[in-house]
Amino acid sequence: MDSAPHNAGILLEWYQAMGVCEAVDAVPADWFADLPAARPAHAGLAPPSAPQPGLPPRERKALTRLNDAPQPVPPVPAEASGADVMAARELARGAADLAQLRTLLEGFDGCGLKKTATRLCLSRGSPQARLMLIGEAPGKDEDAKGEPFVGRAGQLLDRMLGAIGLTEADVYITNLVFWQPLGNRTPSPEEVQVCQPFVERQIELLAPDLLVFLGNAAAKQLTGATEGIMKLRGKWLDYGGIRAMPTLHPAYLLRNPIAKRLAWRDLLAIREALDSGRPS
Repeated sequence: MDSAPHNAGILLEWYQAMGVCEAVDAVPADWFADLPAARPAHAGLAPPSAPQPGLPPRERKALTRLNDAPQPVPPVPAEASGADVMAARELARGAADLAQLRTLLEGFDGCGLKKTATRLCLSRGSPQARLMLIGEAPGKDEDAKGEPFVGRAGQLLDRMLGAIGLTEADVYITNLVFWQPLGNRTPSPEEVQVCQPFVERQIELLAPDLLVFLGNAAAKQLTGATEGIMKLRGKWLDYGGIRAMPTLHPAYLLRNPIAKRLAWRDLLAIREALDSGRPS
């Protein structure tokens, strides 16, 4: 029995898990052609899944041995050094405006996420906005376009804002980190830490009337809150004298549509706060 199709399937699953989602060339190329012929057929592949019932006994036994063999430890995200964090603080402090902050970030190499991402995804919206929204990390669509919240979750966010009369021109949107984590994993605490000075500087430069934390990660990182998002959402918190509200992340709402009613209550409170803060 030819095991090549089965091995190819394993390899594709491994590519997907590692975040390989884009072709690099229009013409297929056999990058394994120059490898030594004696190399084991399964070398470099992810561990196979459990043997399928339809396989002959001999192949089932071989796959079972492979599954039982010790597997390599997955790579651990590189930690940000204290020097990287200090450099980030100095760089962020020197930004005179949001445009300069973007330029400085494009040249900053202290965050390991930059090495595997395609583009910097700093922000979208207006630099004069009264409302600032902060999420966690860019995804595949954001990495492709270079802007946060442009995929399915971002489209839902735009509709949510539109329901209370706001457009992209009325808000400023960013994340805790500005490059897509490989495989859409959760950014490590070190990656968040090295990006935080740039998040804080954005808040200082924009000086919004209101902050909205989209999801638990942003709320906890920037306020030190210890409660979960279901207890935090809908409550006004304080961030350096700025009123801040945690609410449910749009990606969570896509998976749990029933929770949209809770997010709607938060949106109404945000709209009321914007209206009450408007000069007469």
